[in-house]
Parts: sequence; C-alpha cells; structure tokens
Amino acid sequence: MSVQGSTVRHPSGLAHLVAHEFHFDLRCFWRNTQSRFFTLALPVLFLVIFSSIFHNSKATVPGGTLSESVYYVPGIIAFGVIAAAFSNLALTVVRYREMGIYKRRRATPVRTSAVIGGRALVAVLTALAITVVLLAIGWVVYKAHIPGRTAPVFILDVVLGAIVFCCLGFALAAFIKDAEAAQPVVQAIILPLCFISGVFIPVAVLPTWLADIGKVFPVHALAAALLAAYNPHTLGSGLSWTDLGILLAWGVAGLFVAVRRFSWLPKNG
Repeated sequence: MSVQGSTVRHPSGLAHLVAHEFHFDLRCFWRNTQSRFFTLALPVLFLVIFSSIFHNSKATVPGGTLSESVYYVPGIIAFGVIAAAFSNLALTVVRYREMGIYKRRRATPVRTSAVIGGRALVAVLTALAITVVLLAIGWVVYKAHIPGRTAPVFILDVVLGAIVFCCLGFALAAFIKDAEAAQPVVQAIILPLCFISGVFIPVAVLPTWLADIGKVFPVHALAAALLAAYNPHTLGSGLSWTDLGILLAWGVAGLFVAVRRFSWLPKNG
C-alpha cells in the first residue's frame, strides 16, 4: 500500500508472528487469575505442604539419602514445569479453539507454527519463573541448593522438559472437544502420574510394579532427571541420558500429533 509515494510494509515473517503471539498469550495468562494460581501458586503450596509434613523423614536417592524437605524441591519443580507447559497450555488451547479465537485468527497471516511457537515460549518462560521461585524457597527455607557442577544440566532439564510437555499439551488439546472437560481430563492424567513418578511420593517407597509403570511416562523422566542434577550425591555433570531420551521420545511423538491434529475450528459446535 502506497501513501504519498512511500510504501508501508507490514512484517509477516515467522519470527515477527511468533513474537506477536507470545505477547498476546503472555498478557492473557497474567490476566487469568485461575491460570496464575494453578501454574504459579499451587506448586509453591505443594512444596510447603509436603516439606512440612515430611520434614523429619529421609528419602533414599542414588548415592545416599536426602531430607525429604530437600527431595521435594526438584520434584515439585517438575510439577511446576508440567503445570506451566502441559496443564495450563492444554486448557488455554482448548478454550481459545472452542471460543472461536483460533477460527478468527485463521483469516489473518498467522501460521500454525507461530501459534504453537508463541504459546510454547510463554510456557517455557513461566516454567523458568516457577523454577527460580521454588529454588529460592528451597535455598532459603530448607537450606537446599544445586551443586555448581550440575547447575547447567539442571537448567537444560527444565527447558527441555518444558518444550516436551508443550508438545504433549498441544497433542492432548487436539483430542479434547469440550472446554469444560479440559481441566478434569488434564488433572485425571497428571495427578496419578505424579503420584507414581516420584513427584509426590519417593519412588523408593512405591511398590516395584507401580514404579515400573511410572518409568514409562515422561513425568517420571523429568522428575528423575531434575533429581539427578539436584542430588548432592551425584557425580559428574548430573546428565541422565536415559531420562532425557525418554523425554525426547515423548516430545517427538507429541509434536507429530500436535502438528497433524491441530485445529483452528471449534470441535463442539
């Protein structure tokens, strides 16, 4: 379009579209009280509750034992990452789709990759924020800290975990047809997995058959990877190749389903 001899161009590159989606989704997240509570406040409450109840107990971990107050820090961080990158994301995607927001965006230059990328960036940023908060609480209240040699791997685990669960959140959203059913479905998946994956209960006290089932799923892989990097008994960098491999496998599968099944149109109506 020309105005007085000059040409006005509207940037529509992928990076610009992702940044636009990121800005929009971030504002919506901060304006949603329910999302803020379940994503940011609930992991803090869980850490305080579990650490207070079991503060006199010891958890068996590779290389020795830890106070359960310390043990729960990486476990609840895993829960926080999942809440930000999976639970909140799936609920938001289903709500936007069923409200017709994505349908209206379909008439704009926004691409599917920009929608997924912008929402994923919000999830990763939120996951990092809740990680910082929980690490600070663990350090100040429970005298727990990450060994310096494993800190880079811990950050890698958080970012990779957030990306993987973003892919899984988009994949799950494709199968939920009703916005009102989204939260019960998400909670019915995540809460049982947290109980059998070492997030709420140490794996060492679970029945062997139940712990073996939990090890198949990405919740256990993320919790175990974070514990390996947080555990002061860990030797070396703290990198858990097996757990990261399981995470990556679930992430690739989730991304495949998310791209193939993503819908701009409401499924219920």
